[in-house]
Amino acid sequence: MKSQELILYRSLEYRELFDRIAELFTFTPEERKEAMPDSCSCASELIDLASTYGLEGNLWHCFLALCLADNENAYSTSCEIVGPVTGTINELAAHDFHIFKELFCYDIKTLDALGSSGIWSSLEHYQAPDESSKVYNKRIRDQILTLAKTLAKAEDARKFQAEVTEFYRRFGVGKFGLNKAFRVEEEGRDPKIVPITNIEPVRFSDIVGYERQKQKLKENTEAFLEGKAANNVLLFGDSGTGKSSSIKAVLNEYYDKGLRIIEVYKHQFQVLSKVQEQLKDRNYKFIIYMDDLSFEDSELEYKYLKAIIEGGLGIKPGNVLIYATSNRRHLIREKFSDKRELDDELHNNDTVQEKLSLVARFGVTIYYGSPDKAEFLNIVKELASRYEIRIPLEELYAKANIWELQHGGLSGRTASQFMTYILGTMEEK
Repeated sequence: MKSQELILYRSLEYRELFDRIAELFTFTPEERKEAMPDSCSCASELIDLASTYGLEGNLWHCFLALCLADNENAYSTSCEIVGPVTGTINELAAHDFHIFKELFCYDIKTLDALGSSGIWSSLEHYQAPDESSKVYNKRIRDQILTLAKTLAKAEDARKFQAEVTEFYRRFGVGKFGLNKAFRVEEEGRDPKIVPITNIEPVRFSDIVGYERQKQKLKENTEAFLEGKAANNVLLFGDSGTGKSSSIKAVLNEYYDKGLRIIEVYKHQFQVLSKVQEQLKDRNYKFIIYMDDLSFEDSELEYKYLKAIIEGGLGIKPGNVLIYATSNRRHLIREKFSDKRELDDELHNNDTVQEKLSLVARFGVTIYYGSPDKAEFLNIVKELASRYEIRIPLEELYAKANIWELQHGGLSGRTASQFMTYILGTMEEK
């Protein structure tokens, strides 16, 4: 069986299905009747994958293209970095691409001869109920479909290889190459890094004001991407001032320069070291993102975070930084009893210093304060201009002042919510 002859592309995520379908094409007429149940099972699994990845068209070609786009091996990860490669690794890849080219040439309609009642013929022109993918964003999903069509037209194995190599160079390979944001799921003791496919498309230009803060964040991030010295960052301050939006803007602005973000929650801090182990040898820069970070006095997860940032015997990966947001300047809640001279603890100053030391481990701290009245109205004015809201300024400001008094006070979030309200009332009219 051809699939068993692969060298670099042996560890496919869907290798079992890959082998079973490839084997179906080799069956003799005597074997076809017995193989019909497995033929139907393979078709069913392909349809399930189409739903997961948003595939359509020739599902056999889409499946093969997905296998190529997703597989991280010595050749694909090298092409992701430098494009076409030479030497022995290229010769081994050529061997595998010759096999893939043969598999692409198989006509899946012939599998209906196994007695599957036209199922495979329908999968040659499969129409998806929707275009969404649970794994990739729409841009990458569309590129995989384009790759499938392009490879089907490749006149020989060399052209086939060139097209796949160009895909790796432009879009990357595997989950880190084809996605920009991730979350951590714990499976037993081992964390699994899972893609987040729908990211709010915030850019720095969407955040009105806070120019000094945004510039400081940009400078640190750009230094990180350029391989220069860069610090962990804490964005702190009042709620609704754009801290989380700034982190999203960092991702959207610098994704195409190799930046990826992994969101981690407080209860997952104990697996951070294992997460870093999965990231350290990749050709990307990773930001571990912690939103709304704070600790109650009784919570001890901050000790894991302190150890990850600067502690421990292992060398910190040079391609990983931590960016966190918080409404607190001091991340751990302090009690008055921590500062009393007659506290029950003999060395009470040690307790205070231990709690303050966490913030000190963020080399860059950026303060986002609530806007004053004039700054708030300027945000309202700017947003109204972007949304092309044609209301006289005095009337707009009067409505905005009433809104902020009733909905959370002066903040960029309040201004944005006010704009949503105005747009909604305009649509009703």
